[in-house]
Amino acid sequence: MLTLFGTVAVTVMFAAYTFEERSRWTILVFAGACVATAIYSALEAIYPIMVVEALWAGVALKRFTVRSAAEAGTEGGEP
Repeated sequence: MLTLFGTVAVTVMFAAYTFEERSRWTILVFAGACVATAIYSALEAIYPIMVVEALWAGVALKRFTVRSAAEAGTEGGEP
């Protein structure tokens, strides 16, 4: 079950990264998948990968907030 969890987490992470230009929400999905991959890595005691995935989740959350703010600024009817 743990291997299946890890496989799904990495697959979702890859797919979300591939399609992140389509929607800001895919960036949020990417962040969540990074967290899931970090959890998987911690359960497998692969701590360096856990740290990297946690950092990627933070970077993705920052990208999500920046893009959300940018999109909110353009939704007021202005170009």
